[in-house]
Amino acid sequence: MTKQTAGVLAWLALGCVVLSVGAAEAFSVAKGSGVDPFAIASLSFPVVGALIASRQPRNALGWVMLGVGVGWGFGALLGIYSRYGLTIRPGSLPRPDIALALSEPGWIPVIGLMGTFLILLFPNGRLPSPRWRPWAWFSAIALVLSFIAILIQPGSFTESGYPNVRNPLGVEALRPFSGLALLTIALIPISIVGCAVGLIRRFRRSHGQERLQLKWFAAAGSVVAAVYLVLMALSLPFNVTGREPPSWVEVASNIGIYAFVLIPLATAVAILRYRLYDIDLIIKRTLVYTALTAALTVAYLLVVAGLQRVLHPFTGQSELAVAGATLAVAAIFRPARVRIQAFIGRRFYRRKYDATHTLETFSARLRDEIDLDVLTRELVVLVGTVMQPAHVSVWLRKHGQ
Repeated sequence: MTKQTAGVLAWLALGCVVLSVGAAEAFSVAKGSGVDPFAIASLSFPVVGALIASRQPRNALGWVMLGVGVGWGFGALLGIYSRYGLTIRPGSLPRPDIALALSEPGWIPVIGLMGTFLILLFPNGRLPSPRWRPWAWFSAIALVLSFIAILIQPGSFTESGYPNVRNPLGVEALRPFSGLALLTIALIPISIVGCAVGLIRRFRRSHGQERLQLKWFAAAGSVVAAVYLVLMALSLPFNVTGREPPSWVEVASNIGIYAFVLIPLATAVAILRYRLYDIDLIIKRTLVYTALTAALTVAYLLVVAGLQRVLHPFTGQSELAVAGATLAVAAIFRPARVRIQAFIGRRFYRRKYDATHTLETFSARLRDEIDLDVLTRELVVLVGTVMQPAHVSVWLRKHGQ
């Protein structure tokens, strides 16, 4: 396939996806359901996929991201068809129940491709090594089996809001084994974990340009995880205390869905513009504050639970426990941040941590040592440790030169 043909196919597929998702959202707004934030955020995947596929047609990653968009767009069209034929004007369209049955497992190719082949093939569209070919086949088979298991599941569509509609594609002979068939869905998270391991192994063996590309992808994933961790931290106190969360929590959750856009954006930068930036600092800050948020959330919940148990006989349903937990978490914020930052530096940035420690040790030694020969040897060792040059030599200027 030539580059020009690949570009035409990529942009044609993107146009179909945009039209499908746009029609589905317009239909949803017209019926009072509002805009689906995830649908809008997911459009960023096929957009980036079209850019990559048109510029680098041999990179399978662009076609995978386009596949995510095609799956979402096809599911959106099936949703419009089934809703119109079953709810709005029943009987006006032929077999809307089949469209509903086909839309039920529509999330599998979307989520499955995001979680498996997107990270397994990043950044060059090839497997980390030929040894990962069996795992790629396992992931593909897991997605296909899960799709088929949901598609032929006998029963009605109660959870989708159609309790009176039975699955026309369901196989009644499989009803005794329906629970076992749905266990195939558990293969998807197993596949995702394995693909994540492949990405980590690729990063540990990478260097230069590929390592920088992987850093961009890792940074985006870390930010998305941090956003969702913060959103969980915001909603957990209300869930623990049984209070109704305020409207701003729901608004924040809807806005947080758009954090998914960072993954395709980072993919585009990593593959198309990877030489522009180095983001070690962003990754480090993200790791630090993600771990800090998780630790403070756990500490907050434990302190609230403990204080409520201790103070309940004296204060009843008072908010004193919540106030005490807030003060306790505020008190441990700074020391926790320092300790976590030191741990992240030692664990993930060992070379920089060792270099900093070596410089501090040499500075302390420099204040006490007066022997020039000893200082020269230590300076050579310092430069070799910190900068790791191919050759080190020290030239001392004599007095009067």
